[in-house]
Amino acid sequence: MKKNRAVFLDRDGTINEEVGYLKHFDDLRLFPFAAKAVGMIREAGMKAVVVSNQSGVARGFFDEDFVTALHERINAILSQEGTGIDRFYFCPHHPTEGLGEYVRDCHCRKPKTGMLLVASKELDIDLSRSYMVGDTERDLETARNAGVTGVLVRTGYGKDIGNTEGAAYVAADLLDAVNWILKDREH
Repeated sequence: MKKNRAVFLDRDGTINEEVGYLKHFDDLRLFPFAAKAVGMIREAGMKAVVVSNQSGVARGFFDEDFVTALHERINAILSQEGTGIDRFYFCPHHPTEGLGEYVRDCHCRKPKTGMLLVASKELDIDLSRSYMVGDTERDLETARNAGVTGVLVRTGYGKDIGNTEGAAYVAADLLDAVNWILKDREH
């Protein structure tokens, strides 16, 4: 049996402000509650894992090195608050648009479960005891497909979503989501 629980986090619109394609470091703005929320996840003994579709790579807006550097920047900002993301996973593909090898129907693009399955193996995560927090119906579908509990946040694209079917909880933001998760996991 796998040991760890995790909170899988969408990136854009959940941890940081949604700006379309995040192509420049200067456009990165973490939500003011992000560090506290991530810190609470980790203090509770759960893994904080980002899983993010980044089709901007496929579309040629930026490369994989930029995404990796952006994730390092996010962790540098979070480390100033005494916390950080345990692991980042991203899908650079798009099924129909883009450049060369990046145009494909892959197993890692949400709502498919590839990123969560790899994280489960690498970080010894029990998916049945874990959560997925995101701002889109695709994030909720990913949660369902992976057998994790889905939470929708009303930040990013989440503020415009009418269909919250599949959400165990609809949160105002990531901090609200984490507060709910910490209560729910005790049941």
